[in-house]
Amino acid sequence: MTAAAGDLARRATADPLFRLVAYALEAAHGRPPAAVWSAPYAFHLGSPGLVAAASWPTAAAAAPRTDGMVRLSSLGHPADGCDLPLTLSGPPPAAPAWAVRPYAVLRALAGAGYGRGGTDLHVQGSLTAAAGLATAEPADCALALAVADVHTGPDERPDRAHLVRLLAEALPDGDDALRRAVLFARPGEALLLDAGSRASRRYVPFDPAVSGARLVLVAVRGDDGGTDPAAELARAVACARRAGALSAWPPGPEPGRSVLVLLPEARLTAVRAAVAHEFRDRGRPVPRFLNIAVAGAARREE
Repeated sequence: MTAAAGDLARRATADPLFRLVAYALEAAHGRPPAAVWSAPYAFHLGSPGLVAAASWPTAAAAAPRTDGMVRLSSLGHPADGCDLPLTLSGPPPAAPAWAVRPYAVLRALAGAGYGRGGTDLHVQGSLTAAAGLATAEPADCALALAVADVHTGPDERPDRAHLVRLLAEALPDGDDALRRAVLFARPGEALLLDAGSRASRRYVPFDPAVSGARLVLVAVRGDDGGTDPAAELARAVACARRAGALSAWPPGPEPGRSVLVLLPEARLTAVRAAVAHEFRDRGRPVPRFLNIAVAGAARREE
């Protein structure tokens, strides 16, 4: 355990999310973390192979074990922490729904030699799925980095290229492009993935603030059974464009409840007010707005 990771929960200058996950692991499992990693949420830019990271993180705190058990907890599921035997083959043990995916990652890591002795793990995001960005891929990456870190030598860092391959094999239904953005993004740049070579990547400038623009995620609220979320999102986009938005696109490969909107800085207040007014006039919940800055890749929090 590094001293930095061990005292993170009590360091007043640390980011509140990272203090929280460090404290939560200690509270849930009776020991401080050996490492805390953060991983950014990520999004597509509307062009094939072009992705970037957002300045909102998921965090994972981990401590190694030697008894072959994994103990999983999350403040998002406070009543569903679990202790599970780490098996490399056969059917996985019964687990709460939220822990099935983390357990699959832990099993894949163990199969590759990371953490066969077991791990105490706590995962927590700064956003929920309602915000409109994919939550699974940043959590997968934060977990994988934290576990690989605490089960390697003190002067080693996890091999990110190896981890992204393990995650793709363990979770083939996940978004590999988003995982690569989480692991390899750079601040103020978009990551361009070569479709012909999954390992190939290039970077292109993408920093709306430099040109006096803002990137905002707009997410419509829950369906009450009487509305079409896609239609509601289309209304929000049309209203934003009339108020001065430059472009809009979904943050994932498939349309959902959210859209990324690029707009001039000077039109931010007008766009928000116009969308809010249109929805209130129809008696509908006002969509959520989330400011997005283009951030760097996952990192260890010291």
